[in-house]
Amino acid sequence: MKVFVTGAGGLLGQGMLQSLFDSTLDATVVALDPDPLGAGLYWTPHRSLIPYARDPRFAAVLEATARQERPDAILVGSDVELPVLAGHRERLERELGLRLVVSSPEVVGIADDKYLTYEFLRQHGFDAPLTCLPGEEGALLAKAGFPVIVKPRVGSRSVGVRVATDRRALDRALAEAASPVVIQELVADAGSEYTAGALVFDGRCDASIVMRRELRDGNTYRAFIEPYPDLNRVVRLMAEALGPHGPVNFQFRVDRERVRVFEVNARFSGTTPLRALAGFNDVEMTLRKLVLGEPVRQPEIQSIIIVRHLSWTIMRPGEVLLAPQEDDHTSVDIG
Repeated sequence: MKVFVTGAGGLLGQGMLQSLFDSTLDATVVALDPDPLGAGLYWTPHRSLIPYARDPRFAAVLEATARQERPDAILVGSDVELPVLAGHRERLERELGLRLVVSSPEVVGIADDKYLTYEFLRQHGFDAPLTCLPGEEGALLAKAGFPVIVKPRVGSRSVGVRVATDRRALDRALAEAASPVVIQELVADAGSEYTAGALVFDGRCDASIVMRRELRDGNTYRAFIEPYPDLNRVVRLMAEALGPHGPVNFQFRVDRERVRVFEVNARFSGTTPLRALAGFNDVEMTLRKLVLGEPVRQPEIQSIIIVRHLSWTIMRPGEVLLAPQEDDHTSVDIG
């Protein structure tokens, strides 16, 4: 099969590429990214520059590249691309005969917006830290008190997240926020934080994995993977209630045996390649399901500890792709 991976320069896209390379699939992998220095572009001989998702040409250029190269599947490796592509899935799959791994606009919208995430969890009977919009914090503080977290409604990797331990700090965080925010109860401690992944097709979750994690700069740098049967049961219930198309990621803390979810991502996770090391290659399982028609089965999870470390990619000047011109609507440069 031939597989497109967008966002190849970012942590998520690189993890998806690594999972493909570690899989048993016979796949031609095409890396796509808007940055000529995106590391993942140079992990495969097949690559292409495409516009940034905020560029009005983004969807058209990706479609033109797919029409030329005819991939069997497109894996989306950037948060900002998800809402742009969510509304195109049915048409592109029908016209090009490929599989675009992106959830519906409704699911992407819930996962993108942390206040909508909170409302979804509450409405479906799942636990979440108390969350409110600015101006409504009086009721939250009366119930939970300080400290609280101020975070962007739409954001990732802990960018713009601030902890307020008193009213003065909260007012300052709200005044200095660069984008719309939510205010959220701070629950449990960092030692009880987990990230989980699940695969859902046709409303059914047949595979999931949970790992405890330690963060550095908003990313998992230590992972403790075990079967966690009780936590997985909750993850599967949440996944089926949300109803994504393919992968979904839940981030939560365990607070007095309660799973308190504070973030949902309707996509593969930055920990995707770590999961594969434990026997849970959700990229491979997704492609086997959508492209080869094989059923999703829960793999046996290995109990391991993973510590991330540095690596690097080296390019010589003549190997770096040239950025497309503003009027270039094809941007196809696949080796």
